[in-house]
Amino acid sequence: MVHNATQLDVTLSDGREFKAELLGDDPATDLAVIRIGGENLAPARLGDSQQVRVGQVAIAIGNPYGFQTTVTAGVVSALGRSLRTDSGRLVDNVIQTDAALNPGNSGGPLINSRGEVIGVNTAMILPAQGLCFAIAINTAKFVAGQLMQHGRVRRSVIGVGGQDTPLRRQLVRYHNLPIESGILVVSIEPHSPAQRAGLSEGDVIVGFGDQSIGGIDTLHRLLTHEQVGRQSPLTILRRNEKLTVNIVPEESKN
Repeated sequence: MVHNATQLDVTLSDGREFKAELLGDDPATDLAVIRIGGENLAPARLGDSQQVRVGQVAIAIGNPYGFQTTVTAGVVSALGRSLRTDSGRLVDNVIQTDAALNPGNSGGPLINSRGEVIGVNTAMILPAQGLCFAIAINTAKFVAGQLMQHGRVRRSVIGVGGQDTPLRRQLVRYHNLPIESGILVVSIEPHSPAQRAGLSEGDVIVGFGDQSIGGIDTLHRLLTHEQVGRQSPLTILRRNEKLTVNIVPEESKN
């Protein structure tokens, strides 16, 4: 809701209202950091989502359909889920809960029985009941730190447009590949790392560094900020030939 907003207003539970400043947002994780100025502000205690266990109590707080500070309770239904955001990226380690969420809950905290925030509520699946999701608080801590320091989350890119594609069984057997799918390169950005590395449309990416690449989501996970400027081998299939080229990812401008 804050992406491209021209004005942000914050209303606290005690009725005080503030103008807010956007420090940064990250559509890839549906998270943002805003800042307000005020006195006697009590911060929420942040927990550790690595300590969360299936079956433990989960309490969601939000404003569903405008009903302010509504509290719903349930349990943690599953851990390690993946959720695709509106930007198309896949967010890993999402918490699934059956605590009832509705439009207006997004951005609210998911807390444990000790009052510690373990997630940020983000989505529900309609018309199903009890299928609700929250971004793990450890992910939120990392994203918030990046937004406060840089105004955005820094990621690396190689400059290709691609789509997941199955591999022919003969190729998988001939090259002894541990995967049965890859990324078909359908476009290459001018002056990009992919163009400099010599990639061509029609190539199929099957490896990056020492990791096999079975699809776009796997490549997204590996293209972290740490890869910026670091030369890594990229394994591709070109027609029936298996090739390795060196590629140097650059920082994403988005």
